[in-house]
Amino acid sequence: MKVDKKISSKRSNWQFDKTVVNNFENHVKQSVPFYQVSHDISAKLSDFFLKNKSNCYDLGCSTGTLLNKIHRRHKLKKINFYGFDDSKEMINKARNKNKHIRFSQKKLENIKFKKSDLIISLYTIQFLQPKFRQKLFNKIYASLNWGGGFILFEKIRGSDARFQDILNFLYFDFKQENGLSPINILNKELSLRSVLEPYTINENLNFLKRAGFKDIMPVAQYLCFKGFLAIK
Repeated sequence: MKVDKKISSKRSNWQFDKTVVNNFENHVKQSVPFYQVSHDISAKLSDFFLKNKSNCYDLGCSTGTLLNKIHRRHKLKKINFYGFDDSKEMINKARNKNKHIRFSQKKLENIKFKKSDLIISLYTIQFLQPKFRQKLFNKIYASLNWGGGFILFEKIRGSDARFQDILNFLYFDFKQENGLSPINILNKELSLRSVLEPYTINENLNFLKRAGFKDIMPVAQYLCFKGFLAIK
């Protein structure tokens, strides 16, 4: 099944394999509204948390573009940057981009965090099996230093059926306006079954609150994609 001009997938079997990785930047821009804006916001927010000798994590780092951007932004500081992704192909490409960042292939639920000042997760936890999510939020909160930040961007579901319909159809409009055909859009939806499981805004907030976060602020939203900043 073709999900765009260069990427194919199978029903209920979306994977970040070599073909996806080689065409990732273009595909994600067609599929995720304001993807670059989420990177820009995250990089600018990093100014408030990263200091000399800080540890910074990017969960689901893909090809390392965001960590590279933040690394360059703070190049005068001695900061330890760690990028994790479940995709071997993603990690290989990330390592080729920047030798000064520690990129590792690892499942999110298996990461052991050091005490850190900033943890970032952009459109990643939505791919984690729900049974592992609260444990991951708990580990993120526990590993942050007091005053540390957690930047979370996720695809979200509407709070009721009517809102979900509105979000779905406007999102499909966005994809079509960015060059994806109706059959590409349908095929992508079919490929993501059992792979991507978005939650509502309130459910994401509940994950954060159960982990211990009390200071939480929305930093962006476009249709069914929303960004949060949580501070310990």
